[in-house]
Amino acid sequence: MANITAADIAKLRAMTAAGLMDCKQALTESDGDFDKAIEFLRKKGQKIASKRQDRDAKEGCVLSGVTADGKTAVIVVVNCETDFVAKNADFIAFTKSILDKALEVLPADAEALKQEVVNGSKIADLLSDQMGKIGEKIDLGYYEKVSAEHSFAYTHPGNRLASIVSFDAKVADPQVGKDVAMQIAAMSPVAVDQNSVPQSVIDSELSIAKEKTIQEQIQKAVEVALKKAGINPNLVDSEEHMSSNIAKGWLTEDEAAKAREIKEKVADEKKDNIPAAMVENIAKGRLNKFFKESTLMNQEFVKDGNLTIAQYMDAAQKGLKVVSFKRFGLSN
Repeated sequence: MANITAADIAKLRAMTAAGLMDCKQALTESDGDFDKAIEFLRKKGQKIASKRQDRDAKEGCVLSGVTADGKTAVIVVVNCETDFVAKNADFIAFTKSILDKALEVLPADAEALKQEVVNGSKIADLLSDQMGKIGEKIDLGYYEKVSAEHSFAYTHPGNRLASIVSFDAKVADPQVGKDVAMQIAAMSPVAVDQNSVPQSVIDSELSIAKEKTIQEQIQKAVEVALKKAGINPNLVDSEEHMSSNIAKGWLTEDEAAKAREIKEKVADEKKDNIPAAMVENIAKGRLNKFFKESTLMNQEFVKDGNLTIAQYMDAAQKGLKVVSFKRFGLSN
């Protein structure tokens, strides 16, 4: 059995940043062999990882960057469990090392990125090492890239939100690229323009718009009928309010019963008599509003509400187009 000294423990701690007791245990279990001790700590990290699979890693560090040639931009997110860890300088530096590797090799996806080597170890192993050191679930939660003639990246202060965007031509004024990236971060568009919105999203939004229109028409008819019956619609808009208003003496039991009868009868009658063409027209209007608010080119420019992003870009550089973008933000 090797004699494990305080100097040995300190050396392993310096090499791995693991806890003192963990280092002592690793050296003891590996009979003083540093390579085996490091492997022991790595396995311990993997063991911790397996124990923590049911834990939520909703915090983390979100970073973005652009390759040296300016053509590709990347977002990398390393998740952890607590905000305390996410804000730690070492954790941010760890995420930055993964971002740098991603910008260097531009892997196809997150799993491929995990197989890349940083400082002599696979990123997958480094993630396990971090779990062993920190005691939280740590994972590469997100990796995406965009690529075209010119790309830009924006990381919002605090490292919780980032966006990347690529353009079809060299952007003459870098501020334009930055402004568009910041617009994406701030306004979270779903697509570049109306034509690039997935049909499934359009169908869903149109369905929601139609149902909302129908419910609004029913509600209007119910309110007219209640007022005609001498009942204040605001007093009977829900069962909870009716019970509360009866208790306060603002509504009688008979009035509540009459209101329920009117609401049910009018709703059934109105639903079957709403003109389909009217519903369709109103729903299309709501869909157009969705396109205006949720597609990048049609959104109002956050720095000048008199311009859309399309108008801002065209004024800055005629014919400039966005090819693609990505955005990631941690939920609060």
